[in-house]
Amino acid sequence: MADGKILATIERSETEQLQISLSEYKGTNYLNMRIFFTTDGGATWIPTKKGVTFTAEQLDLLTEAIEEAKQELMADAE
Repeated sequence: MADGKILATIERSETEQLQISLSEYKGTNYLNMRIFFTTDGGATWIPTKKGVTFTAEQLDLLTEAIEEAKQELMADAE
């Protein structure tokens, strides 16, 4: 796996974004969701301490939680 492969970027403001990426550390693959910020108009994005990391074994639970949240949010929107 290529280290630090960005899967998605969600803009939170002009100077802040959530990056969802795959990475490897000490032979283990992870899914990372981390807030990044910029001070130079977006030329450089710097990671913050705000974020979470998931192992492959935790992804099923995360997926189930996201699906449940999506169903509830969509029901509330109707």
